[in-house]
Amino acid sequence: MNNTPLIETKDLSVHYPLRGKLFGPQPVVRAVEKVSVKIAAGSFFGLVGESGSGKTTFGRALLRAAPITYGTIRYDDGEVSYDLEKVDKNDLREYRKRAQLIFQDPYAALSPRMTVRDIIAEPLQVMGLTKSREETDARVREIAEKCRLNLEHLRRFPHAFSGGQRQRISIARALVSAPKFIVADESVAALDVSIQADVLNLLKAIQQDMGLTFLFISHDLSVVAHTCDHVAVMYLGRLVETAPTRALFAQPKHPYTRALLSAIPSLDPDDRGNAQRLEGEIPSPTNPPPGCKFQTRCPNAVDHCRQVEPVLEQAGDNHEVSCHRWKELLDLGGTPA
Repeated sequence: MNNTPLIETKDLSVHYPLRGKLFGPQPVVRAVEKVSVKIAAGSFFGLVGESGSGKTTFGRALLRAAPITYGTIRYDDGEVSYDLEKVDKNDLREYRKRAQLIFQDPYAALSPRMTVRDIIAEPLQVMGLTKSREETDARVREIAEKCRLNLEHLRRFPHAFSGGQRQRISIARALVSAPKFIVADESVAALDVSIQADVLNLLKAIQQDMGLTFLFISHDLSVVAHTCDHVAVMYLGRLVETAPTRALFAQPKHPYTRALLSAIPSLDPDDRGNAQRLEGEIPSPTNPPPGCKFQTRCPNAVDHCRQVEPVLEQAGDNHEVSCHRWKELLDLGGTPA
């Protein structure tokens, strides 16, 4: 891994206008709001947060599968570069060969009417990456082997496989076009814990073997700790903290990050029941609260938090946090539970 960003966003925002109101301004869902990140080439970048925090929308925006309201996305792999917010159809078609998605649900993501061979080969045919059936079959066999699929599996249909095997088929389909960038959207959330570990180890091995860059979206911080080099925490469409994984787990600085970390299940009976409980739900993205967006659920919020929205500021080496009181809370002994 190097420090050169493969993808860089600046103030990326994705808004969805709602229809149906006859008079007055139309309500807008602010799914992603002014997100700026740098995803280094060759890194395993984690994005975490509760359901409804905007993680999936952000990942889709990086693939140009969600509309970009404003802000910029810069992709540069050393061979080609794109400004994705204004890319034309031809460049977008080329970009899709370099950026792929691994879906969350391995059962819904695969067509029951296609064999495994045809499922994996479909991107090659759609993108025109191979010129003959023999070349296509050779590429399919190569990537199937990397994903630990037996050759006899290629003749079968998806219903004959377990969830873990289906997810390996989905991974093979994403990798067959030899992409540089992969968005893995909750790609192990639907699997058993033992199978999760196997798939995560497979992703790490493939990343190192093929030199890939991953955006790994998850709500499970224990999974992120196992795989990711750098972690960003998102709340209500905004980044609240971003840091190298070790630094984030050793000393989280935002109250929301601490709450997420304290909720990780522990095998130690003495640690049970110590999770920091967050009262209430994430506010509506159509009507976010003023000031800090976390202030409605934060036990440390003061009047200043309710009036002024914080911005990301440096809190250490490559560590940023968006909280007015993070220094004060650390001085009071704000360490992980």
